[in-house]
Amino acid sequence: MTSHVVGGAPEPGEVPIDLVDENSLDEWLEGQPEPTRRWVRASGFEARPHTCCLVPDARRELDSVLVGAGDRADPWCCADLPAALPARRFRIRTELEPDVLERVAVGWGLGAYRFERYRRRGSERERAVLGVDSNTALRANRQVEAIALVRDLINTPASDLLPGDLCEAAQALAARSGAECSCLAGDELVANGYPAIHAVGRASADPPRLIDLRWGDPAAPRVTLAGKGVCFDSGGLDLKPASGMRLMKKDMGGAAHVLGLARLAMSAELPIRLRVLVPAVENAVAGNAYRPGDVLATRAGITVEVDNTDAEGRIVLCDALTEAASEEPDVLIDFATLTGAARIALGPDLPALFSNDDDLAHGLARHAEEVRDPLWRLPLHRPYEDLLESRVADTANAAPSPHAGAITAALFLRRFVPDGVPWAHFDLMAWNARARPGRPVGGEAMAFRATWAWLEDRYGE
Repeated sequence: MTSHVVGGAPEPGEVPIDLVDENSLDEWLEGQPEPTRRWVRASGFEARPHTCCLVPDARRELDSVLVGAGDRADPWCCADLPAALPARRFRIRTELEPDVLERVAVGWGLGAYRFERYRRRGSERERAVLGVDSNTALRANRQVEAIALVRDLINTPASDLLPGDLCEAAQALAARSGAECSCLAGDELVANGYPAIHAVGRASADPPRLIDLRWGDPAAPRVTLAGKGVCFDSGGLDLKPASGMRLMKKDMGGAAHVLGLARLAMSAELPIRLRVLVPAVENAVAGNAYRPGDVLATRAGITVEVDNTDAEGRIVLCDALTEAASEEPDVLIDFATLTGAARIALGPDLPALFSNDDDLAHGLARHAEEVRDPLWRLPLHRPYEDLLESRVADTANAAPSPHAGAITAALFLRRFVPDGVPWAHFDLMAWNARARPGRPVGGEAMAFRATWAWLEDRYGE
């Protein structure tokens, strides 16, 4: 996407932006000339969040912009301005800490995001540009571009993003970043020991795949990311109703997250050995679809009885997590649009975090609060493992009870992560159901900036 955050020293003609709130507005007005005070008061501007006032000079040309920002550390406080302001270059005059300015710049950049791949004519109007120092622009644009990739992938319909297309997207990302990327496809999965991925995806006309991207110095700390890549989820033979299937193009949201984080880590040259694993499938209905009651083999040797074919994400992830853990990474993080139960518990905006490592969980939560990218930790309550018992296999993929569905799903995945491997699992919506500044309806990166902040804090130079 076009950058709407540019770096460099202030330029002639830039329009200053002043951030005020309801408590500081009067003080700001006292320092202004009388015509400005009259204009602002006559406009009815009260400095409520996400409101602005365009202030003219004596020639009736735009002199400055007054923005209501109740919380200046909120990354979205200026996110509606790119669409609201004229196509000029602006610069925030209010003094902000460097990390706060970076977050606001990210919000500005994401406020200009549009998904218009399928529109005959896109938005022709140019948008406002924010000028910041070069370092802030570089760091902010890396995040904006990575999050735009996440959103673009999620917003793309399955007609153009089945497993083969997702593999091509990963290979294109690897090519631009100097990474290695391989894709096992179809029966190659069985031959190479990924039977669970193959079982879920074999009914599709587009064969299942395992995407494996590697980048960085092999001697550096190993960071492995895994993302659920169910490119479309019909529910399988346990077919979803039409209403439940409508947004299932987003069921590869976990894959989009890890590819976006990979782009960000590689562009920032984070000193890590990065590995990204994406089991990419379509959960389709056909004569060879896997069935309720089937017993599936897995890479870990654990047998899984299929209680419900619509609990497919955890099945494909279990093979990927087994492979990821085999290298004993310094940290293993997975993202998945895994359960409706997490949305019932926490709503659509708040990802659920599960972890077997308190330091990892606390670090992610701390950075989530700092960068205003919310998440909430739920427990890996081990007594609930009884709900996954099977009479014929080592475990079932889902519990017969609707209770604690997000926890039992996480406990299922936990079985495939050996003790000693620090692991975090995000169960997220990956979708904005309502429009807010910087967050249009559609695909969304959630817990993404928090995870990046943690990675950069731990591994950045």
